[in-house]
Amino acid sequence: MKSRVLMLTAVAALIGFGTGCQTPIPPGAEVGPDRTIAYDMLVEASEPGTVIEANGEYMGKAPIHLKIFGNIKGTFHDFGSDFFVVRALPATTNHFTQTRAFRTDRDGIPKAIYFDMKQPPPPEPPPGRPYYGPHFYFYGPAPYFYGPSFRFQVPPPFPFYHRHW
Repeated sequence: MKSRVLMLTAVAALIGFGTGCQTPIPPGAEVGPDRTIAYDMLVEASEPGTVIEANGEYMGKAPIHLKIFGNIKGTFHDFGSDFFVVRALPATTNHFTQTRAFRTDRDGIPKAIYFDMKQPPPPEPPPGRPYYGPHFYFYGPAPYFYGPSFRFQVPPPFPFYHRHW
C-alpha cells in the first residue's frame, strides 16, 4: 500500500515537472512571431534628418519610433543573429557614423537612443595587437588573421606517472 502511494506521488511529480510553465503574455500586448512582444523605441540624433538603419535596413530619418519585437522579459529576441544593430548615417559633412549594438537574449530594450553625430569614432587599436571585438566597432583595416596552424605533440622521453614513484 505504501509503495503504491509512493509510486503515484512520484508519477504525479514527474508529470508536474514535465509540463513546465511559460511566462504569460501581458494582456493588451501586441504578439509577434515566436511568442515575442512589440516594444517601442525612440531613436533621436543631434541633427534632424539623420538616416537611421536597423540591422542594415533603412528605417527612416531621425527622430523615429521603431517597433521592436523582443522577449517577454524585455530583451532583444534572437531572430538568427547575435546582435541587434542600430546605425545613424550622417546627413552633412564633418559628422561621423554612429552605431549601437545590443546582444540578443541578454541586453534589455531601451526606451530611447540618442546619437551625437559630432562624436568621433573610437581610436584604432595599436599596431601589432589583434582586435577581438565585434566587427562593427572596428574603424581600421580588417582584424589580423593568422590562418590555420599545426601543432605537434611529442611524448616525453621517459614514461611519466603522475604522483607515482
